[in-house]
Amino acid sequence: MGDAGGEAARTVEAVWRIESGKLVAVLTRLVGDVGLAEELAQDALVAALEQWPQSGVPRNAGAWLTAVAKRRAIDGWRRQERLGDRYAQLAHDLETERGADDPALLAEEIIDDDLLRLVFISCHPVLTKPSRVALTLKLLGGLSTDEIARAYLVPSPTIAQRIVRAKRTLSAARVPFEVPDRSEFAARLGSVLEVIYLIFNEGYAATAGDDWMRPSLCQEALRLGRVLAELTPREPEVHGLVALMEFQASRLGARTTPAGEPVLLQDQDRSKWDRILITRGVEALRRSERLDRGRGPYALQAAIAACHATAPTAEATDWEEIVAIYGALAELQPNAVVELNRAVALSMAYGPEAGLDVVDRLVIDGALSSYHLLPTVRADLLVRLGRLAEAEREFERAAALTGNERERALLLARAEECRRGKG
Repeated sequence: MGDAGGEAARTVEAVWRIESGKLVAVLTRLVGDVGLAEELAQDALVAALEQWPQSGVPRNAGAWLTAVAKRRAIDGWRRQERLGDRYAQLAHDLETERGADDPALLAEEIIDDDLLRLVFISCHPVLTKPSRVALTLKLLGGLSTDEIARAYLVPSPTIAQRIVRAKRTLSAARVPFEVPDRSEFAARLGSVLEVIYLIFNEGYAATAGDDWMRPSLCQEALRLGRVLAELTPREPEVHGLVALMEFQASRLGARTTPAGEPVLLQDQDRSKWDRILITRGVEALRRSERLDRGRGPYALQAAIAACHATAPTAEATDWEEIVAIYGALAELQPNAVVELNRAVALSMAYGPEAGLDVVDRLVIDGALSSYHLLPTVRADLLVRLGRLAEAEREFERAAALTGNERERALLLARAEECRRGKG
């Protein structure tokens, strides 16, 4: 019985990962409150954990969970001593609507609309970025508070508070459960894409802790991006972001040694790159370009990633093309981080002096004074120019700025190499 119960619990967890976003989306449409919708969804999850080990997993698990959640909503409202007109009408609507046990309740076009609305609510600009990230992972990713806390190396109560505050903020602001109209769509979609990419980047290069990467966050962001691409097939930047994440995720297996130590791009074993993800990235980039509305920032970054992903060797990388793409990106997004990346490309295409000129201007500008990659890049260029004493100091400065222990160890090791090289 223990084995059967454990297997059922694992099945419930797997179903929850797949269905929770759809379930919360459907319930939010029905009850008009994302916080209440999540509570009802959690009630349905508890019921599944109690009943499925004995009864087995229903054929349409999503419909079963929705039916249970709807019944809990009706029962809760009926238990209230004074049932307001609004709640009475909602209960009536829920009862008279087509039964949730009917799989047709979860018709794809309804689910798609509800999911898209939930995406825009979770990533609403009225919320802070940390709150958007936490709420998106909770509502759309089906992750528990503890899982989100472990991924971001913060206490569970901190994540729980962010989620609670986010729900309260949405309720107080009376954010409607709807896709924004055309006048707001682009700006709001930008917030959604930013949140998904924030999640991906924290997995791809963890900002703190002992691990260089957290692949589970990359996978979750990629899944959310793919879902969004299907919900908004005519939006080129959505496909551009998916392409970018596919290309970057393809390298995850080659970015660390078996001991977890970082491996830089030029040193990676390209036979370990995931060719399926690269193929998917190429196709997503083509989907973006076929819409013929010009390359946006994510599509341009994906095009740069494609240059790396499709080059058979590091030496075969088309750095001049990458410089040109960074130039286009700088026109759309003129910022210091883009300029730092362009400096790296310039150094690879035209020599370290070309890159160092740009980096030194960034140092004087001061916009990236706390960004560890600025002294890291400068140190790399100084090594290539044989200026090892300066490079050593830059690597040490970078090590002091990073919060990631693996990265700090790598930078200090490179500083030590410079020290030995001077002798």
